[in-house]
Amino acid sequence: MKLTFFGGAGTVTGSKTLLEVDYTKIMIDCGLFQGLKKLREMNWEPIPTRLDNLDVVLLTHAHLDHCGYLPLLVKNGYKGKIYCTEASKDLVKVILLDSAKIQEEDARKANENNYAKHKTALPLYTIEDAAETLTRIKCFEFDIWHTINNNIKFKFVNSGHILGSAAIVLQANNKTLVFSGDIGRKKPIILNPYAYIEKADYVVIESTYGNRLHKNEDIKEVLLKYINHTYAKGGILVIPTFSVERAQEIIYLLSVLKREHKLPQIPIYLDSPMGVNATEIYYSYPKNHKLTPEDIKSMSSTVQLISEVKASKAIVNNTDPKIVLAGSGMITGGRVLHYLENLIGDKKNSVLIVGFQAEGTRGRSLLSGDVEIKFFGKYHKINAEIFKINEFSGHADQSELMDWLKHFKPKPTLTFINHGEPHQSQALKVKIETELNWKCTVAKMNNEYYLD
Repeated sequence: MKLTFFGGAGTVTGSKTLLEVDYTKIMIDCGLFQGLKKLREMNWEPIPTRLDNLDVVLLTHAHLDHCGYLPLLVKNGYKGKIYCTEASKDLVKVILLDSAKIQEEDARKANENNYAKHKTALPLYTIEDAAETLTRIKCFEFDIWHTINNNIKFKFVNSGHILGSAAIVLQANNKTLVFSGDIGRKKPIILNPYAYIEKADYVVIESTYGNRLHKNEDIKEVLLKYINHTYAKGGILVIPTFSVERAQEIIYLLSVLKREHKLPQIPIYLDSPMGVNATEIYYSYPKNHKLTPEDIKSMSSTVQLISEVKASKAIVNNTDPKIVLAGSGMITGGRVLHYLENLIGDKKNSVLIVGFQAEGTRGRSLLSGDVEIKFFGKYHKINAEIFKINEFSGHADQSELMDWLKHFKPKPTLTFINHGEPHQSQALKVKIETELNWKCTVAKMNNEYYLD
């Protein structure tokens, strides 16, 4: 057996792990690189020849950095199946079609406004490519073994990161391998918490927050503080929002604040077609989260869901106080840019960052104190106040990662640490070696690792 990391090694994006068992090739996740330009450019590189004749793709969850490269894989000849959970399939449909649409629109705008660096800007893949990819997906329930061939079987185990997210337990050649995907919080806001796994010969663990601990603050009250602060200025609060999980968490907390009669009397919008679709998908999987029917009813009455372009433009151009949740979460594209175009130059407005911001994204630039950001082909001066809530993270912190790992008995032969920036992965490696006395290695891009 052999592992090769074609993404998610030395970075928190582009997750792609190839497992070769004899002559069978299995891809664990197939994500897009995001963030720094040098990473994004890797999406345009030829698919590695080692991925020829790939047999199957196992998908841990629906985030773009784990599923966003699938249309390129299919576009370049992949004929096999893509396995994931039921909820992941529904979210993957929303995310891939939205990703393709944004890429087509960005290419069109670049060509129309002549700010493409190449003669003609092209999308990475099209809506047609994404639609074809969706026909390859097959769904499985949690905690049930499924056979790939006579020698290999796998199952999905809840990881508590987003709706439908799973760690993968795979048995091959009388060995057990576990791929964590992204691990959620021990006490998530709306999801069921991650499940423990007790046995593995090899573990691949993410390390997004491998070097830090989340603060134990009342997240609802912190959110209210920034809402009231912006309302007192007569401004607009813009929350760049990840459409899956983060949007639903914020809507839930806003609905609780409304029930507690703490919110100012201002309209609240989720202006994101993908976010709207994802929210409706959450409502349709009651077994996968902790929301009650009463919670869902309250959420529906608290926030107006906006999909139509005409309605979105009207909200963008209205300067009355309001709260707007809009994608994308790292401000790499989407409708949030139209709000920022109108609002970021005015100090009475606020931008609230509520999730991880990869290096090279506009969200990271805002947090770094940059005086201007570039989008739509020009620079925009930043006068609005920029705030950050770290407690919204959907990723386990160091203590929660250790909690998840401690349940493996006996200790694995080897643990691979991936999906983290170098200092995060190294910090988790030291923690595991010191406290658990496990053998660990930080995965490196394109390295081949042979398994006994």
